[in-house]
Amino acid sequence: MGDGEPRVPTAIAVTSADLALPPQDERTLPAAVLQDVDRRPLESVLAELQTLVDQCGHVIVVCSQAVPASVERRLHTVRALLETDRIALFRPPLPPLGIAVLARQLRQLASCDLSPGVLASAGRLLTHYIHAGALLGSVARLDHVPVGLKAHARSWVPGSQFGVVAHPVPQLVRIGPEAALAGPEFGTWLLVAKGQHPTDWVTGSLAPSWHVQGLRETALPAESATWWGTGRLTEFCAYLPDLSVLYQLVTSVRRGTCHWCGIDVIGDRCVFCSATPPVYDDGGAGGGGRDRALAPRRDPALGRRRERRALTG
Repeated sequence: MGDGEPRVPTAIAVTSADLALPPQDERTLPAAVLQDVDRRPLESVLAELQTLVDQCGHVIVVCSQAVPASVERRLHTVRALLETDRIALFRPPLPPLGIAVLARQLRQLASCDLSPGVLASAGRLLTHYIHAGALLGSVARLDHVPVGLKAHARSWVPGSQFGVVAHPVPQLVRIGPEAALAGPEFGTWLLVAKGQHPTDWVTGSLAPSWHVQGLRETALPAESATWWGTGRLTEFCAYLPDLSVLYQLVTSVRRGTCHWCGIDVIGDRCVFCSATPPVYDDGGAGGGGRDRALAPRRDPALGRRRERRALTG
């Protein structure tokens, strides 16, 4: 922590209790659970978010793209009515279990000396290091990963199983003796959420092939069946568990300042106000150097050498 008065940790919120995973370590902060925001009275949700902002200064809401549209509308409505830029709504392209893992990583980092803007930006960075997928009994209604006609037809064959990775690179294989999915090239733990499907292939084949350093199980998020298009699934997610590694990854990226709201950020978009860096006119071959220097770096990814150093310790 830096000098001065103690910093109040930024609140990390999720939209259902099953996305609030148990702490990864003793420093992991609890999640704020915004339960049933589209069903409760608007005044109740307003009061809850206002209290969080008053207590924590900033709130980062991490939610799945599988949440009903009414949930997203309610969150945007509350943010607008509170007239605040201290609430960030973050919906990364991850399945529900990946959302839960990412939210926990942010809860770990919230205990560190990171400003709210950098912490919110860290969510976009850390998304790249999450490998999320599922073992499915059918891909007939799967629309987040490309499904070929052959795989679609095989979904109707009794007993068929499919291994799918939705992020970071879509993959789909029919489970058989030679079935394999490409995994992370760095050390991870594997979190497995069992639904209406056996976990044997995930724990017996996938985990060893991905060389995971540890394996844990959790309950299947309620949104998973909607996201994957079937209730016959086991969801899995490979992730970086260590706070020291997460912190080094985030702090290795150059920081900038949002030109609109003035908050510190990493990458090319402020998660709180959604502003992107302005595009400057070079003014010809001889001009524009100063303008380009003022613009934040657009690529939030780490250099490969620094990334390798962070991941290998």
